[in-house]
Amino acid sequence: MRTTVGIIGAGPAGLLLSHLLHKQGIASVVLENRDRAYVERRQRAGILEQATVDVLRASGAGARMDAEGIRHDGIELRFDRQSHRVDFPSATGGRSVMVYAQTEVVKDLIELRLADGGDTILFEAHATAIEDIETDHPRIRFSQNGRDEVLDCDAVVACDGFHGIGRAHIPAELQRTFERVYPFAWLGILADVPPSCEELIYAHHPRGFALHSMRSETVSRLYLQVDPDDSVDNWSDDRIWDELAARFEIEGDWKLARGPITEKSITPMRSFVAEPMRHGRLFLAGDAAHIVPPTGAKGLNLAVADVTLLAQAIAKWQAGGDESLLDGYSETALRRVWRAEHFSFFMTTMLHRDPHQPEFDYRLQLSNLRYTATSEAARASLAENYVGLPTV
Repeated sequence: MRTTVGIIGAGPAGLLLSHLLHKQGIASVVLENRDRAYVERRQRAGILEQATVDVLRASGAGARMDAEGIRHDGIELRFDRQSHRVDFPSATGGRSVMVYAQTEVVKDLIELRLADGGDTILFEAHATAIEDIETDHPRIRFSQNGRDEVLDCDAVVACDGFHGIGRAHIPAELQRTFERVYPFAWLGILADVPPSCEELIYAHHPRGFALHSMRSETVSRLYLQVDPDDSVDNWSDDRIWDELAARFEIEGDWKLARGPITEKSITPMRSFVAEPMRHGRLFLAGDAAHIVPPTGAKGLNLAVADVTLLAQAIAKWQAGGDESLLDGYSETALRRVWRAEHFSFFMTTMLHRDPHQPEFDYRLQLSNLRYTATSEAARASLAENYVGLPTV
């Protein structure tokens, strides 16, 4: 098999890159380890930055997002039984975010890619090795339907997540990694109940953090801070709803709506960055290169930023042999990555209760939270980072 760009992973990063390249007449093949049904039901992030929304619209992949997504112009911070709203448009020149689940973005992109050419995505194709990345003609070895195959290409982009094979093919002596593991995790639920809020609620409570989000007008997505070693078996539906109600409680008549819980999972919290994001003709994008805690809603958006840069760089290279944007890809992408890492760290450490922190540090945390909620300048900084910086 032969193509211009071989892409490993049919998540939003790999699918969007393939779509953006197709729009510019550049061939690609996406290798996905799982089957289509599995890929289309993976539950992930649901907050799209303004720039992500703009990219999807401009590429022709935003029709259903605009019809079914929910625009949000702010978030709510809760602590000490008080509510504080952060308004996005007033602080960012009219910019906002869109609530539209990553699952739906993936469905939209798969439909577009298969409509453009059924052979652009190979499902149940397990990439096993990447070879010759220091030459002009790298190749990906993969297995499908019990047969070993080879995909020859001009460049390889690994969008295969934190546990994929892409990052492992950059020599260890040429790579640096940076990591922080947080002493807490998120218990996340999906519930068949209309959201109890119009905008996301980020709540700090002495017993831990809570987040009220949504997937649609009839489905709510909520999270509780728990111990990393906790188990969903310890959390009955009634216990979850009671704890959420306690952490969201404020003065007044606001009430948390309850309903059937359809999914429960516990997600560890970590920050991770690998540098560089390129070696030879191998490029890393999305979770293959970086992980952020979900508090800042940056994971999907960083992946989109990565592949948007890559699509522009590959197009310039293919049009006239100019590799300057490819050469600068890692440095350019990492500037945004580190900004997002810092914002995600800021939101995470400000809102979660570290079970091991000294009381002095906890008092400082509360002071920072009060300042962020009440200072116009601090709210503007939060809003600017949350909707996504246009350039960094």
